[in-house]
Amino acid sequence: MNNMKIYSTLTIGEFHTNNCEDFLINEQIATNQRLIAVLDGCTMGTESVFASHLYGKVLRKIAKHQFYKTFVSKDTLNLKQTLKQVIRQLIEDTKQIKNQLDLETNELLSTVIIGIVDIKESKAECLAIGDGLICVDGILTEYEQNDKPDYLGYHLNEDFETWFALQKQIVSVSKFKDLSICTDGIFTFKNFKDRAKQKTEQDIANYLLIDNTYTEFDNALDRKLKTLKEQFNHLVTDDLAIIRIKAG
Repeated sequence: MNNMKIYSTLTIGEFHTNNCEDFLINEQIATNQRLIAVLDGCTMGTESVFASHLYGKVLRKIAKHQFYKTFVSKDTLNLKQTLKQVIRQLIEDTKQIKNQLDLETNELLSTVIIGIVDIKESKAECLAIGDGLICVDGILTEYEQNDKPDYLGYHLNEDFETWFALQKQIVSVSKFKDLSICTDGIFTFKNFKDRAKQKTEQDIANYLLIDNTYTEFDNALDRKLKTLKEQFNHLVTDDLAIIRIKAG
């Protein structure tokens, strides 16, 4: 078994006062597969914290049910199949909840970056719906949609196969040593004490997603955020969710 370490952090931004609108999950979905996801509720949406938490909890339920099914049947889908099935189920379940609670589309706006990871073979299949960042072995892929993310909530009533076939923000990884998914809060660090010492977005991303300081600790990402704040006076102004996986 690959000795894989999974780090995560979820933190509220300095500019947010009541709730963290981001959410993350890391659940086993098959014997050698994990479902990981980071979600970012739309601040302009209605009660934006609700959508990201709702999608996260639905994904958690899907992972638990899928794990039980594969455990009983001993039949595990490949990563692409699992990812597609999870997204399909997420949409179906969300549509049911939308109808039961009589929700408006504006109450279901959240970005979703979801990954299915083979923890034995160090493979992954990731899909970004909306904004965010995926980092594979030091290569950063940013999804930036000019403050108009293509939220999943806009597509609940479309034909699934047609919509899914149009998805371009997919990253397939055949072998990784270091994989991260994170919300776009990673681009919002600010040095309010000394603007001249403001770190670049690249510097911040490198430190959190590539640099190996503290990786001997389970709370490596929390330690890094503390270092950025206390040693370098850098505060994250938007909410931030990161999941980072290092293969052993």
